[in-house]
Amino acid sequence: MNPSLVRHWLCLCALLAPGLVAAQDSAARPPAFALRMRVASSLPGSHYAAPAVVWLTPLTGTAIAPFVPRDKYTLLQKDRTFIPHLLVIPVGAHVQFPNADPFFHNVFSLFDGKRFDLGLYEAGSSKSVTFSREGVSYIFCNIHPEMSAVVLALSTPLYAIADSDDALVLRAIPPGDYKLHLWIEGVPAPFLDGLSRTVHVADRDLDLGTFTAPIARAKDAMHMNKFGDPYDSPEPSPY
Repeated sequence: MNPSLVRHWLCLCALLAPGLVAAQDSAARPPAFALRMRVASSLPGSHYAAPAVVWLTPLTGTAIAPFVPRDKYTLLQKDRTFIPHLLVIPVGAHVQFPNADPFFHNVFSLFDGKRFDLGLYEAGSSKSVTFSREGVSYIFCNIHPEMSAVVLALSTPLYAIADSDDALVLRAIPPGDYKLHLWIEGVPAPFLDGLSRTVHVADRDLDLGTFTAPIARAKDAMHMNKFGDPYDSPEPSPY
């Protein structure tokens, strides 16, 4: 064969190879689509951007990748605040609760997701909890009533958290049939159960519009201490 033709052929292969590889990769990847929705309050009064999460659980015949825990999840206690306020984790994940304040905290949860009481522990120390079942855990401090957080343990990686405009965008959804679940802070569980629905993802992105719910303002939320009683005093704690 003519050496010049060989060189030209090799150059042409080098130029086409990246495109061929990309085309093969694209063909190997299954299609995926997005789901969009918004939440809004049905109550009168000022707007409140409530923490909200939407997630999809696959129905029979639909397969998705597992939601694998990473090495570390943290719910920090600092300035009498849990950081972050909302933490979404896979079922089986371990969450650290470090105390970065110069005083004691007592972290507890008495709700369905995970019931625990870490007891009183001092500044600079940390305790951990394994969230072994799916569900919502409302986290509080038995000393400081103003402290609250939410841990949502899921068995599916298909979830999205609402942004500051109350919009939720769930991406990379494989085609199939799913059960849609919605959690909005401050909205009763029976009402949220009524918002669940079956979603069929086939060949295009989905826009489900706006879901309305009785979303209370943050200042309206109340909770009891770990004994089920009101906190001793409405006055701010000196610690």
